[in-house]
Amino acid sequence: MPLHVLSAPAPALRSVLAALGSPTAVREAPTPALRSVQGPLSPELPLPVHVLDRIVPSDGVPVTRLAGWRFLIRGGDGVVAAADTVPTADGWAFSHFFEGPYLASTELALRQAESTGAHGQPRLLSVPELYMLTLWLHADTDADPATGTLHAADVLVPLAPAPPGIAAHLPRRAADLLPLLTLRLAPAAPALLDSPAA
Repeated sequence: MPLHVLSAPAPALRSVLAALGSPTAVREAPTPALRSVQGPLSPELPLPVHVLDRIVPSDGVPVTRLAGWRFLIRGGDGVVAAADTVPTADGWAFSHFFEGPYLASTELALRQAESTGAHGQPRLLSVPELYMLTLWLHADTDADPATGTLHAADVLVPLAPAPPGIAAHLPRRAADLLPLLTLRLAPAAPALLDSPAA
């Protein structure tokens, strides 16, 4: 079964299209590549972005939260930027355009997954504790993209740049990668004791 890329919520897509149609939003974006494209720009490959706030949760079950939807922006011969949207009280709103190494890394990870016959629902998983981003292939292709349970059989593909000791673009089951991530966490600092008065 191939990757099951989801459709983004219509308001999220509309907000990105509106931003792309706004000369001010494009001109003020910190994305030279986006500003230099001649011709049409189009949002592609919408991916829900989840955040794993705690690698080692207190109850032992790693749960994520949906933080937004990311669209890769294609212009000319390739992807030139990305656009993030965020949930609001009224639905979804455009947040910002950006560029950087995660764009090419995301595209590469998706191509590798497709070429190897991987299956799942592609998402992005941010791990703020390690400043890390992964492609998350959620095993349940029919799952609501807003749900965030990370299953042991789900596949995680660390994107480059990955933290030291974690190989970028090496797919691993969540059950195998999460223990490695815990090793990358700095140990908690010991409590400082007050010195006795002299």
